[in-house]
Amino acid sequence: MSHPFHGVAPLPHLGVIRARGEDAASFLHGQLTQDFALLGTGEARLAAFCNAKGRMLASFIGCKRASDDILLVCSRDILPATLKRLAMFVLRAKARLSDASSEFAVYGIAGEPATGAPWTLTREGEACRIELYPAQGTPRALWVGPADAPAPAGAPLPPALWQWGEVCSAVATITAPIVEAFVPQMLNYESVGGVNFKKGCYPGQEVVARSQFRGTLKRRAFFAHAQAELAAGQEVFQAADPEQPAGIVAQAAPAPDGGWDAIVSLQLSAAEAGDLHAGSAAGPGLQLRPLPYLLLADV
Repeated sequence: MSHPFHGVAPLPHLGVIRARGEDAASFLHGQLTQDFALLGTGEARLAAFCNAKGRMLASFIGCKRASDDILLVCSRDILPATLKRLAMFVLRAKARLSDASSEFAVYGIAGEPATGAPWTLTREGEACRIELYPAQGTPRALWVGPADAPAPAGAPLPPALWQWGEVCSAVATITAPIVEAFVPQMLNYESVGGVNFKKGCYPGQEVVARSQFRGTLKRRAFFAHAQAELAAGQEVFQAADPEQPAGIVAQAAPAPDGGWDAIVSLQLSAAEAGDLHAGSAAGPGLQLRPLPYLLLADV
């Protein structure tokens, strides 16, 4: 990579849902794919919010500021609809949900030494620093702190480079074009700490568990490159079957050395066959590249 990938970038495309109250952790525990009841002060969670069919409505990076105060970072374009749907399930739980995007600032930090494995959390005053999966070997972290707190120190990092790093990590964030397109395993969430199969029920839990333990999963997320522009929600085709899409682009960004990189969820058979194209069977070709992490089945 000929372009430096280090510095600090403000992330206005991300928003914050805040859950407060003595039942905040137990409420989220019953709604999301990860364990929030046992969430400690030194760790964060990657989690999905699914519909009854196990399809992802949203993805979050969650952290606990106090036992009754939890922050969920998600894509701002789906935040209002996600908050409205989550709030429908609060009922008698002693938990209050709110859009706290104006109360907190979110920054991306690239190139600083990691403080631990992905989803490790360290406190920096009133702020939380959460380690993420690296991009092209470069450590990355998410910084979430009060809006009036000093920003993390570091050289400015162009937001476009940060978004490319998100793609290179191969950990996709749910945005509006891909709402309800995937069960978590179609984005490899079970392999990057996004699903806990030992916890109790949550919406879609039976479908997610069945996909994992009955061998019914036929799609996976892959890291891909193309010379033409790619976009979330774009269909992917295998040349031998021009009528039926073989996958969907989950997230994409321009690569600093040219072309576009993407996280693409594909039928395993199509990925094995190759000759993949974006938009149509005659569209720009996609080259699959190695994932930066091992899939759970390969460990």
